[in-house]
Amino acid sequence: MSDERVTVIGGGLAGAEAAAQLSRRGVPVDLYEMRPVRRTEAHQTDRLGELVCSNSFRNATLETAVGLLKEEMRRLGSLVMQAADATQVPAGACLAVDRTHFAARLTAAVEALPGVRVVREEVTAIPEGTTILATGPLTSPALSQALATALGTAHLYFYDAIAPIVAVDSIDMTVAWKASRYGKGGEDYINCPLDRTQYYAFVEAVVAAEKVPTRDFERCIYFEGCMPIEEMARRGPDTLAFGPMRPVGLVDPRDGKRPYACVQLRQDDAEGRLFNMVGFQTKMTYPEQRRVFRMIPGLEHAEFVRLGSLHRNTFVNSPALLLPSLQVIGRKRLFLAGQLVGVEGYVESAATGMLAGMNAARLVRGGAALTPPRSTALGSLLAYVTQRGKKAFQPMNANYGLFPPLARTLRGREKKLALAERALDALARWQETQVGGEAASQSVA
Repeated sequence: MSDERVTVIGGGLAGAEAAAQLSRRGVPVDLYEMRPVRRTEAHQTDRLGELVCSNSFRNATLETAVGLLKEEMRRLGSLVMQAADATQVPAGACLAVDRTHFAARLTAAVEALPGVRVVREEVTAIPEGTTILATGPLTSPALSQALATALGTAHLYFYDAIAPIVAVDSIDMTVAWKASRYGKGGEDYINCPLDRTQYYAFVEAVVAAEKVPTRDFERCIYFEGCMPIEEMARRGPDTLAFGPMRPVGLVDPRDGKRPYACVQLRQDDAEGRLFNMVGFQTKMTYPEQRRVFRMIPGLEHAEFVRLGSLHRNTFVNSPALLLPSLQVIGRKRLFLAGQLVGVEGYVESAATGMLAGMNAARLVRGGAALTPPRSTALGSLLAYVTQRGKKAFQPMNANYGLFPPLARTLRGREKKLALAERALDALARWQETQVGGEAASQSVA
């Protein structure tokens, strides 16, 4: 085992994954997590890897880049993916987890890793030694200031919103029904249909509802993937019907017709007692959420076990600051990972933590940092966030639009599957020639 201890700051998905990769390579780790000593505005527990926005890791098929990224992570020995696969709940073509079981399992697994010491205290300054900063979107003010000073630049800010969770026994199933779009995945979602009149009345209420005010010193920049429904509704009365309330692939069994609009709820716990409102992030006040959301057919008497909320996310101008290895330019013993680098999503955050852990281990052993092939999901995402000269940098999910073009012209599903096949072939060659078998599998406790 290496003599140098690497410091990992942040016990979210990226930090947990980084610690696992370091431990696997025989490098001791001090993993700092400030909860419960210092709370955040969004977390409710002190567990590592707590999921605060949604319980979904999104699409699980190779027809999507995020599905491919999950497969790449599995092949690289991801601890996060092992925990997610072990705690999944029904979600059609998506990978969703029981968030309580997931965080408990991941916490136990990290605490059992050889050479890993979990330290429960806030870090307010960046250490001099090899460090991975993976504090995520809710980096504490003191550490944010220390990072801004170290990088010589100000942070960017955007808002992230949390969707409400409903007790399933409070949903009127004489109105709602269970099904997945186009019949894929069985009866994994609860669907609440709206006719034309109900839909436009709902949109009007969403726009008019009282909202939580934005503080003067914070700029209101929303990431498209977590856009609050009221912000979408302001773009036009039909926006929601083409967004989270789109009814495509759904047929109301009562009349055999497609509803004008539809609200979907996805299982949030293993027992199927809690369902979250898909795509219904919001900054409406709590009383207004109860009033407006109970206008939805089937939710007239809904019991909200968690209401939606809004919190500030923090990310840096990565194209100007980071190498593709996730090392800070001019300070190569400092790595950044997770949403802090401008990737958006649970899977993307964990994947960057994985690479940061791999490269930090190589650094302390005197080796060169690695960058995944550009044709992989992880490589294409890293290329996006570290591309020099990018103006108005904004966070990004994994998507096939970031990939280099294929040598032959294909379209649709065939093109996506060909991109996935090329990526996995490139990943296998990269593992064999550069990673050198470092990513042997490791089971979750």
